[in-house]
Amino acid sequence: MSDCYTAALRILSYRFNGEAELRRKLASKRFERAEVDATIERLRKEKWIDDDRFAASFVRARLQKHIGRMRIRRELIAMGVDDAVAARAIAENADEEREREDLAEACAKRIRLMKRRHGDDVLESPHERKKLAAYLLKQGYDAALIQSVVKELSVVDD
Repeated sequence: MSDCYTAALRILSYRFNGEAELRRKLASKRFERAEVDATIERLRKEKWIDDDRFAASFVRARLQKHIGRMRIRRELIAMGVDDAVAARAIAENADEEREREDLAEACAKRIRLMKRRHGDDVLESPHERKKLAAYLLKQGYDAALIQSVVKELSVVDD
């Protein structure tokens, strides 16, 4: 068993990794490119690495933390997962109704924080509503969905 293969299994024992992520980690340990390629091929044959499974697992884990689809997709692509694989994993694992509930929950949590910092009338200002929307956009939620939820808030507050 080669040192590269052993290092890869050690890395995978901590957390499931995508292929590109594992390649980067092995390269940082100064293994030769040919040895890394052979190790990756062996791991793929042995079903230790599979970007489809990795992406699906990653999507489910991030959704549990109330992160929006857009941010999850950006994170997967940054990890080296193919755009089509990321889109498919999100489509198969994300539910629009649940995303709306998660957005409402994240929105309520952020509003509580804003009220604690700036007072109860914080959402009366259009500037503060924009700040709320910007925060939710950064969390990866869809702009149209954010707009409808924030609009519902302003109707409830009035």
